[in-house]
Amino acid sequence: MTLTQIKELAEKLAPRLIEIRRHFHSHPELSGQEYQTAAYLAGVLSSCGLQVREGVGRTGAIAELAGLGTDDRVLAIRTDMDALPIIEKTGLEYASQQAGIMHTSGRDIHTTVGLGTAMILSELAPSPGKVRFLFQPAEEIAKGASWMVEDDAMDGVTGVLGVRVWPKIPAGKVGIKYGALTAAADYLEIIIIGEAGHGGRPHEGIDAIWIAAQVMTTLQQAISRTQNPLRPVVLTIGKISGGSAANVIADRVKMVGMVRSLHPETHAALPEWIEKIVANVCQTYGANWEVNYTRGIPSVQNDLHLTQLVENAAVEAWGSPAVQIMSEPSLGAEDFSVYLESSPGTMFRLGVGLENGKNYPLHHPKFEADESAIVTGVVTLAYAACKYWQ
Repeated sequence: MTLTQIKELAEKLAPRLIEIRRHFHSHPELSGQEYQTAAYLAGVLSSCGLQVREGVGRTGAIAELAGLGTDDRVLAIRTDMDALPIIEKTGLEYASQQAGIMHTSGRDIHTTVGLGTAMILSELAPSPGKVRFLFQPAEEIAKGASWMVEDDAMDGVTGVLGVRVWPKIPAGKVGIKYGALTAAADYLEIIIIGEAGHGGRPHEGIDAIWIAAQVMTTLQQAISRTQNPLRPVVLTIGKISGGSAANVIADRVKMVGMVRSLHPETHAALPEWIEKIVANVCQTYGANWEVNYTRGIPSVQNDLHLTQLVENAAVEAWGSPAVQIMSEPSLGAEDFSVYLESSPGTMFRLGVGLENGKNYPLHHPKFEADESAIVTGVVTLAYAACKYWQ
């Protein structure tokens, strides 16, 4: 009966949820600036009888359904809210009204799905324990989850569910991934310290630019021969700066980039591995070096039990053909992983692919989502929440 109720409520709410999503899409806000988004959803949630706390995680919000109190567990449902500094080129009638800002990562859908799930659960019989909705800011800069945790968003939480739109999956379907879903993403700074000299007498100096090139080449080659190919590592140097003039041997070069990995053991060993390679190259050519390796966010490791819970909920709701078991993780990062340091959890992929039309990737200025996916996401999350207490 509960699934039937959830589906009926979702279909009834669908026009309202599409209206809400279009409002969010038209009024995107950047990471850490989601004031109006949070105020809007707080108003909707309060009108549904939920207890709402604003200003959590700086610009986030929490809403809670108290439940019957017969179960001490707390289930959290997390959705994120921030947009990106990208000029929208979709031509939609509800396109962004904020110059240079766009919901091109689907968080207008995420927020709406979280809101719709809360609206539906508030209409059902109370659950044995608490359901806490986390509306998180600043996922795109990988800080919002930490801000929320610092404000006690995960206090008492025993399970957390998340959702991520995925244009490669058609609308009406969901993707389930067991184990690693996304990569750990760390920040890397390498400084090569050489010795300046005349460009016509390179043997009298220590060329930091040339040595930096050797470091980059060696790191990339070493990945293929010293790292387990079944445990991928992606090292990207995105910026290089150094040198002062065309005819002067550069005495200093700085390289900055990202290092991504999936497996915890590999992740733990990367700083020492990189330091050793940089040291060997620099020592060979007489340069000094600095390696500054900063841990970013860990990989999302989906909990087996909760992943099975969401899969079962989706299969019961939509049938087996609508559920895709994903074999490959993404080497993108997701700060949902920060919550998993406090509690087991799982995140599923929500298909938003268009049936007719080109499906542009996330972060593209022409990215569009099939709005029918909102109901799919809401029903899946709401039913999974109900099954959590069984």
